[in-house]
Amino acid sequence: MKKAASAVEQSFAEKVRIFSNDYLKCCVYISDLDRPATTCTQKLYSTLISTSMLLEDFLDFHGAKNNSNWYFYRELTAAVRHLSLAANFQKHISNRLVFYDLADIGDFPGQGETTLEFLNSALIKMAPVIIKEAQNLKIQMPETAYTAADFPSVVTSQMLDYDIDDKDKDQQKKNIVKISSEFLNIAKSFDQLKFYDPYPYKEILTLVPERVNEVEIRRYEMLVHNLQSSFDTYVIHGGFRFGNRELKQLRGYFSVVLHLLQMIGRLLHFYERHLHEAGYKKIYKKVQVRLSKLVNPKSLLDRTINYGLFNACHFLTSGIELAEKILNVNIERATVKVGVPVKLGFHSRPCLLVAKIVQHYGGQVELCVGSDRFDASSVLDLQWAGGKIQKEKLDRVIFEGDVRTLKDIEILASVNYGEDTMGKGVPLPEALSYLK
Repeated sequence: MKKAASAVEQSFAEKVRIFSNDYLKCCVYISDLDRPATTCTQKLYSTLISTSMLLEDFLDFHGAKNNSNWYFYRELTAAVRHLSLAANFQKHISNRLVFYDLADIGDFPGQGETTLEFLNSALIKMAPVIIKEAQNLKIQMPETAYTAADFPSVVTSQMLDYDIDDKDKDQQKKNIVKISSEFLNIAKSFDQLKFYDPYPYKEILTLVPERVNEVEIRRYEMLVHNLQSSFDTYVIHGGFRFGNRELKQLRGYFSVVLHLLQMIGRLLHFYERHLHEAGYKKIYKKVQVRLSKLVNPKSLLDRTINYGLFNACHFLTSGIELAEKILNVNIERATVKVGVPVKLGFHSRPCLLVAKIVQHYGGQVELCVGSDRFDASSVLDLQWAGGKIQKEKLDRVIFEGDVRTLKDIEILASVNYGEDTMGKGVPLPEALSYLK
């Protein structure tokens, strides 16, 4: 029995050495860095990510979360993985920013470098602690070391010939319209998180994780990821250098937002899981305190919210005008004649429902009354039109614009704009469920 137990212990000791080897080599390498801004490359981050993830899985499989000797080593490994992922997303943004062709970037590049500097500093600060903890656990240190040559930058001074022209790719208008509309809907729903000035630390603590948390950010991340995937599949397959600049600039907006959300998600995960609520047991609280000394929670949240979330909101808002322009160039236009709401005309409820339909799709639609045209996305404009319709005693009116919107306005008109002749609300058809 003792021999069997000894064999298991030896097996674990040998495997933890194997699974720690490249990870510790990275830690030895970064603990000696004197110029992290240039030497912390995406190749380094990807190596840290893969080695820490493999080691974390190994430790979790063997119960490190529930072992007082191995818990801290496991938590350090998780910290390296999430901070390296965040740093990799930020490095990608910095490398690709020139190709995104974004307007009004302000101090975004400088703030990005500040964020990367914080993440690099945290990784470098953790490295010697990780090495010491490995030695305490009697994990054999690597016999060889990495050098700067093992982690070159992805950027060079050369560009390959641009000899695959994507301008003739089938840019189906329906896909462009769909993607533009989805961008506008995401930007609209993101309004709840929008802010215009940096939050002080105490106010951030009231937001995270109550309103801003990993789950919420991951939800938006998936929406924007799907948007980018659809764009690359159905609109433009090639790069950013030539072709329709407006379409590629729109992609730049949701690409930078996607990578910011990816970074925010990783940092929020690390904060919520490892710094915010460590659990009730003494060992968990002790490790939380030790991690907080290595990765300052205040600085982490500042970079997450005042840099990451702020700029995600900013670039979503900045892209709205371009998305609307692209949408209205590509929408299929038509006209439809529908009845006026029976008895009460275009008062508040019908106007609100029509405006919501128009806003849902994002394309331009106008209500035409004689020679006058009213913006159908504006409740106020529709009420002005309602006054003229009542004055001229019209029983039918014309809507003109986005054919998708007109179909739903016809459905709404078929149920007297969602009310009976006394002005009381009636159930809407399933096709209009998004209005509820």
